[in-house]
Amino acid sequence: MKNTVLDKIPLMKKVAYSTPAFFLAVVGIPVYVYIPKFYSDVVGVPITVLGVILFSVRIFDAVTDPALGYVSDRTQLRMGRRRPYIGFGSLLVAATMLMLFSPPQGLSEAAQTLWFAGWIYALFLSWTAVVVPYESLGPEITFDYNERTGLFGLRDGFLIAGTLLAASSPALVKRIFNLSDSAIDERAKFFWIAVLYAPLLILSCWWCVIAIRERKAAGDDGRYGLWSGLGQLTKNRPFIILLIAYTVSAVGNNLPATLILYYVEYVLLSDMADLFLLLYFVTGILFLPAWVRISHRTGKKTAWLASMIINSGAFIGVFFLGPGDAFVHGVLVCLSGIGFGATLAIPSAIQADVIDYDELLTGRRREGQYIGLWSIAKKFAAALGIGVGLSVLGWVGYTPNVVQTENVRLTLRTLYALVPSICNLIAIFILLAYPINARLHKKIRTAIENREKGLAVMNPLNPDQVIQPLKPRADTLG
Repeated sequence: MKNTVLDKIPLMKKVAYSTPAFFLAVVGIPVYVYIPKFYSDVVGVPITVLGVILFSVRIFDAVTDPALGYVSDRTQLRMGRRRPYIGFGSLLVAATMLMLFSPPQGLSEAAQTLWFAGWIYALFLSWTAVVVPYESLGPEITFDYNERTGLFGLRDGFLIAGTLLAASSPALVKRIFNLSDSAIDERAKFFWIAVLYAPLLILSCWWCVIAIRERKAAGDDGRYGLWSGLGQLTKNRPFIILLIAYTVSAVGNNLPATLILYYVEYVLLSDMADLFLLLYFVTGILFLPAWVRISHRTGKKTAWLASMIINSGAFIGVFFLGPGDAFVHGVLVCLSGIGFGATLAIPSAIQADVIDYDELLTGRRREGQYIGLWSIAKKFAAALGIGVGLSVLGWVGYTPNVVQTENVRLTLRTLYALVPSICNLIAIFILLAYPINARLHKKIRTAIENREKGLAVMNPLNPDQVIQPLKPRADTLG
């Protein structure tokens, strides 16, 4: 059966694939932002110990991402390579989230610390076991150049919407259940968040498992070990260009996310940070379908370049704002948000294309290892953004809850607006070297099919290289 069978995806299948992203977002902001404060202020885990645990779990997460990708690439079950992890892993995510969000009362400080450490590690491991195979499934669903942009646009739109709901869920649950700020009610708040999210997360993942059928593609045959396989990825020049451009841009984009509360309070002298975040996310969601259509007309590379130019061109104006400029800041945030959704979805669609190029070079589908390395880059960018932003503020003399010096305000403006724009400018110049467009991608897919038929083929990106044939294999659906 040809690879084109699933190239055009019905809308409901796109929704079935995208829905888990909405509910998996609960492991984002609530865990990174709200749970640490809950455990330090309500449960009683010492904040310094909490910081060490959270730092160590990020290191652990960076190791498990490529490891789980490697394992899923080599999995050979009747159910497929990805779906067993998505379906059964969702049960573990739900269970570990319930345990982490519902710590028992009356434990000693040491026991409370062990409870937090054990369940945060368990949650991140189970979450990785779902997310890496889930994201690896996307590039397998369709090989159509433009259809991929629509698929990942919908998925990342659901992700943004899920992040918005996850960010507001503590306040919503507090209002719905009429809870106070007492320790007992704080415990009840997080218990109900877990109870409400857990079944929805499981149902969405199993809907995806049932609705999406995997291809019986040639997975990793063990020719490369984990680290040698990752090393082999460095020979994929389009992927390296993509990865570097994305990482540089992401480092800059994580600075505003880290510093918005500080910038709005101490530079704008405003308390409207939540509104600005809402405007940014909602604008990103609303304009995402337009970027999908633009990508179909201009190509993914051009659309991504345009989105970064709009995002940075608007946001650089934020550097020149000061007290009383909250309205202008809101306008610039909306203009910057126009490009936001595209900076998520289009790189994912491009990544699927470079995985096809890897299949041409190696004869194997290794989405898991690519997604694992991509995940490390995302987490590195987030960690660097947080580390640099907060550390530099400390070095220049930031003091909480007081009027900041002019030097601190200038640093905030620079880190919040100027540095991200410069990072995007650097990423734009790097991305100009990315070679794959719709025409070349079609040649890559044709070369893959001919190679499977036992023919020697020319490398579309390097016409002087002849790639030897593979033994013919059946490519059917499971």
